[in-house]
Amino acid sequence: MRLVNWKMMRSAALMLSLAATGCSTSKAAPAEPPPPREVDVVTLAPRAVRDTGEYLGSLISRQSVTVLPQAAGYVRRIHVKPGQQVEEGTPLVQVDAREETAALDSAQAQLSSAQVNLELARRTLARTEALNKEGLASAQELESARAQVDAAEAASRSSAAQVTQRQVQLQFNLVRAPFAGTVGDVLVRLGDYVSASTVLTSIAQADVLEVSVAVPSPRARALKPDTALEILDAQGKVLLTSSVFFVAPQADPRTQLVEVKAAFRNTVGLRPSELVRARLVYSVRDALQIPALAVVRQSGQPFALVVREKEGKTVVERRPITLGALGEMTYVVEKGLQPGDLVAVSSLQALRDGMPVKVKSARSPEGSVLSSAPRQGIADSQPPGGIPGTEAQTSAQPQRVAGVLPRGDIPGAGAQPQRAGDLRPLRSDR
Repeated sequence: MRLVNWKMMRSAALMLSLAATGCSTSKAAPAEPPPPREVDVVTLAPRAVRDTGEYLGSLISRQSVTVLPQAAGYVRRIHVKPGQQVEEGTPLVQVDAREETAALDSAQAQLSSAQVNLELARRTLARTEALNKEGLASAQELESARAQVDAAEAASRSSAAQVTQRQVQLQFNLVRAPFAGTVGDVLVRLGDYVSASTVLTSIAQADVLEVSVAVPSPRARALKPDTALEILDAQGKVLLTSSVFFVAPQADPRTQLVEVKAAFRNTVGLRPSELVRARLVYSVRDALQIPALAVVRQSGQPFALVVREKEGKTVVERRPITLGALGEMTYVVEKGLQPGDLVAVSSLQALRDGMPVKVKSARSPEGSVLSSAPRQGIADSQPPGGIPGTEAQTSAQPQRVAGVLPRGDIPGAGAQPQRAGDLRPLRSDR
């Protein structure tokens, strides 16, 4: 029995060994290839790109004056308060005028006396002429009477001139607003003694302002009288848009910067002498743009993953490109891509050159990241870091913004203002 059991166990072990050997020698079934990866793509199309530069500008009031008295004396009355809106001719400060009033009264009395003497001299001349005709007055007496009339007329004219002079001088004691505007800080108090060099206050008109910027000389050569200039807020939003009306004929010999000015109607509450962000639009052209997230870099060289048909398959092609300025999440493409190219914008880390893919969604620039930037004239591209004062480009055309003042609506748009601030760009692109 033991011998039979041992033979049966040996036979079972042999069968198991043969079964294992047969399994190892059989061929494995081929594995199915993975399906193509689904990717999102955008279709490239030319769009408007603006060549711009952002600078620091200074606002200048087209009408701004420092008010000084024309007569010396003590301040008797102050008619206005700081920040008050005044019209042309509004009284501002009253200077003591008692001395001028007394001088005017004396001049008027002298005029009255001269007029009485003139009337007496004319009557005397009339009687003398009558007597001379009858032979009762000599020619010498007639000439003397005529001379007295001439002298009385001259004295009367002199007295009248004195009265006019005193009246004008008296008007100087009441300081009035030369034009409508806003009163600045009143620097004098009641009882203060003022002279012709004492600053009383200031008046500025902020309805129409000028913005003055200094641009590098090479960039100033491309400026034209109708070049657009935009005023930006702290977030880069366009507040006002106007056109350049003045480009300095010569550069500053120290900084080699050229002063550029534009005027606009102030509808956003800006103030004279305020520093603002200003952007000049040098030119507008059509160019391709690619989302920043679609750019792959290797050893500093940028690439785009273009999806195209090859041998009946949809594959990825890694294509080197030349990038321009960086805008709102987009790059301007100078070389390497053509209109209509499909560029992958998803699964970029998993894609390889020549790898089969399946287009999940194809979007036009209007429905892709390319159009995600605000289209309000503020989508100007900036270099990495967004430092104002550098040259830039954009992919969106600016819209007209409320507060635009065409050059023809500004009286004296080509005239230079009374003063200009010391302007510098945040960073020169020389």
